Amino acid sequence: MSAEATNPATPGPITPGAPRRRGRPRIDLRRLGRAALLGPAGRDRLPDAIGHVAEAHRAHYADADLEPLRRAYVLAESSHRGQMRKSGEPYITHPLAVTLILAALGAETTTLTASLLHDTVEDTDVTLDQVREEFGAEVAYLVDGVTKLEKVDYGAAAEPETFRKMLVATGNDVRVMSIKLADRLHNMRTLGVMRQEKQERIAKVTRDVLIPLAERLGVQALKTELEDLVFAILRPEEYAQTQALIAADAARAEKPLAEIADEVRGVLREAGLSAEVLIRPRHSVSVNRVLRKRGELRGADFGRLLVLVSEDADCYGVLGELHTCFTPVVSEFKDFIAVPKFNLYQSLHTAVARGDGEVAEVLIRTHQMHKVAEAGVVALGNPYTPSGEGDLDTVGERSDPTRPGWLSRLLDWQQSAPDADTFWSTLREDLAQDREITVFRPDGGTIGLPAGASCVDAAYAQYGEDAHACIGARVNGRLATLSTVLHDGDTVQLLMDHMEGGAASEPSRDWLDHARTPAARIAIRRWLTAHPEGPSATEPAPRAPYSGPSARPSAANAVVDQPGATVRLAGCCTPVPPDKVTGFAVRGGAVTVHRVECPAVARMKDAGRAEVGVRWADAETAEYRVTLTAESFSRPHLLADLTEAIALEGVAIISATVEPPAQGRVRHTYTLQLPGSAHLQAVMRAMRNVPGVYDVGRAQHAAAGAP
Repeated sequence: MSAEATNPATPGPITPGAPRRRGRPRIDLRRLGRAALLGPAGRDRLPDAIGHVAEAHRAHYADADLEPLRRAYVLAESSHRGQMRKSGEPYITHPLAVTLILAALGAETTTLTASLLHDTVEDTDVTLDQVREEFGAEVAYLVDGVTKLEKVDYGAAAEPETFRKMLVATGNDVRVMSIKLADRLHNMRTLGVMRQEKQERIAKVTRDVLIPLAERLGVQALKTELEDLVFAILRPEEYAQTQALIAADAARAEKPLAEIADEVRGVLREAGLSAEVLIRPRHSVSVNRVLRKRGELRGADFGRLLVLVSEDADCYGVLGELHTCFTPVVSEFKDFIAVPKFNLYQSLHTAVARGDGEVAEVLIRTHQMHKVAEAGVVALGNPYTPSGEGDLDTVGERSDPTRPGWLSRLLDWQQSAPDADTFWSTLREDLAQDREITVFRPDGGTIGLPAGASCVDAAYAQYGEDAHACIGARVNGRLATLSTVLHDGDTVQLLMDHMEGGAASEPSRDWLDHARTPAARIAIRRWLTAHPEGPSATEPAPRAPYSGPSARPSAANAVVDQPGATVRLAGCCTPVPPDKVTGFAVRGGAVTVHRVECPAVARMKDAGRAEVGVRWADAETAEYRVTLTAESFSRPHLLADLTEAIALEGVAIISATVEPPAQGRVRHTYTLQLPGSAHLQAVMRAMRNVPGVYDVGRAQHAAAGAP
């Protein structure tokens, strides 16, 4: 049972569909409490206590049937009668406030009905069967899910396992989490009666878990207010300073953002574009972020312009006019309409500067996009209704609002997590990601990944545990290593071992250093645990698409003047036909073959070592290993271009090193496996043809006095 009291320092209620304004008065909970104590109204009229809920609900659904809400309120009020909050208000004011939050966001009738009843099964004599019989299976399912969430003790030692159960309970219908988030928001608003240490504990879990979940559900209105409430509790001095800056800006006579808004209205009016231009004040945490980023705040930094239009095409029309009539800040432009965020969010972001240097950030979206941006999954209505309250058109992984793609992935890998602690730690890492990027597959599909994700993460997101066989990738058409960090909008083609015709590959322990997603990290750890002998300690380099033998140390194909001797090629000079070669006997009856110009040859001759005559045989069909150096001018993507040039010649890369650039020049060293000696000149020619490369030669490694 919630028992927090009102905190007068907290912000007012959210009002989706319009920008939030500072100082909006909160609904008087004491007045609601008095209305609640009057008891249920007759069947012919709605109880006064839920009048605000009905008004907010009808604003989104004009024809909504309010009878379920009336019956739910009657049951909740009678069940909670006599229960009080620590503030002295009747307990019924809590489910009323939670339901009002959801109604303002645009939740449909089923969610509001469940919200009114969300504490009855936990805190009163009402049973789940009674809820099911009176309101149907769907309402009962939501109430049961919220009841299970209420049993989660976020601060207990069993936190990992309880949160795991919480996610499972939520996973079948995210409306359960919507109710929980609204419940947490009201409790955070009224947290002042609690001891400071309890306030801080609740605020920290809200920060670490519930705010990121609100972000992923797209419920921006809940997320921003929760952020401010947590900010006020955990960093009170910084919060007070930020509030002082906001107040000082509000008191200034100069209003640069208002002036720019007027100019924008004029530009759009002259262009014949019908648009609503609003000033959207930044909330406290947002102002603080800008301050920390820039070190100081200008007048236009305290808010952003919001331009609302009717059609998608008008968004781009507005963008064009703004970029024509003002100076655009190119680095600030983002198109989340063509590539929506994983959490339903769609909008155009840009920033424009006027002649005096004042810069204003601008958000451009349709009215429907704005509703979804504020309310996220709540705005989707009832996902099980084929029309009416659940008619929002969605695409891709957002087609099932009860199971957004990121949540489906979490539910999949939580089943694979070896234990609750691993699940909890990886979940918190995942939720800590500030944003998500979208990368494209060659087939036109998309992969959602956290910022900072690598090709390793993309492989496991696309192929699951089959990604163990990934050997490389092409990023935007260029060959890249699996450690390559991806950026929003990149196109990624993953090269799988079964596609390339080579021997089976396996993940490397080093992949964990590049994996950012729980799916990748858990899958790699599971493989490493199952194979304690372990794979090689290096990431497999991108291999060439040829079907010849796999790369391995070569046995020299030579004839030697020493019958029965084992022959091996020296690693210091990696001889390849038609190099002139000589040999030296070593322990065990073997002969090591060197190029005649190898410095080791001169040293061994000076030491009195006898040469063994050797010559090449079957040079065209044997495999050889060779080390080449490429001298080049330093430039972006040079490593990828060189690697791709080598791969296109059907040559496998065994290892590659790059020396730090010096005076604008850089040296690359590759050890390659040639399928035949004829490939040597061809691959050297291909490397020389890479722009920026001015010399390619055979490497000469340092060697000891004896091979």
